[in-house]
Amino acid sequence: MKNKPLQIDIVSDVACPWCYIGKKHLEKALESFDSQPVEITWHPYQLDPTIPAEGVSRDEYFAKKFGNIDQIEQIFQRVSGVGKKVGIAFNFDKMTKAVNTIPLHKMLHIAREEGTQIELEECFFKAYFTDGVDFSDTEQLIAFMENFGWNREKTKAVLANEEITYHVSQEIKHFQGLGVTGVPFFILNNKYGISGAQPINVFLETLNTVTAEMQPVEAVGEVCDVEGKNC
Repeated sequence: MKNKPLQIDIVSDVACPWCYIGKKHLEKALESFDSQPVEITWHPYQLDPTIPAEGVSRDEYFAKKFGNIDQIEQIFQRVSGVGKKVGIAFNFDKMTKAVNTIPLHKMLHIAREEGTQIELEECFFKAYFTDGVDFSDTEQLIAFMENFGWNREKTKAVLANEEITYHVSQEIKHFQGLGVTGVPFFILNNKYGISGAQPINVFLETLNTVTAEMQPVEAVGEVCDVEGKNC
């Protein structure tokens, strides 16, 4: 009989390409891991909360963050090369803006309650990094969520709900308080932490380590059996 599920909490930002890669590395590791059921929960983080709601031009933002255009291209090429190995088609040329991700985290907060969070997380990553969806444009976000199955009224209500904003902000502060300063960050059974998009074998080794600790230890001594042979 299998034990209770192994819990994996993932602290992530949608605008983080290494979070997307880390997601794929974990999924690849899980393909070779069947000794324990797994429950995955995504948690919000913001790499840059200073980005305004209307977003910032991609070129302007990355030039300020990383320096000259040659360095930016080198970073994009490296990320694209790593992503390609796990099936991610990064298309940074389609990205028009760097966006504030709080609205996306609010959608994911509700999706978690509805049981569709993992699916929406993947859709957000692909839309942002491959399809060039500008999530700072409210109409594009509403249209995207319509394709996901939410009607316009639901998306607009979530965007306007400041209580959800508060919950998301508090959750971000919680993980910052635990010492998370970069993402992705994976927490297994509230005990083991994996920082960054580690190689697939690192995930698999850690999964196996945690599973071994979860197995019940059976100590056999003298007993009375149901047939009364030992009593």
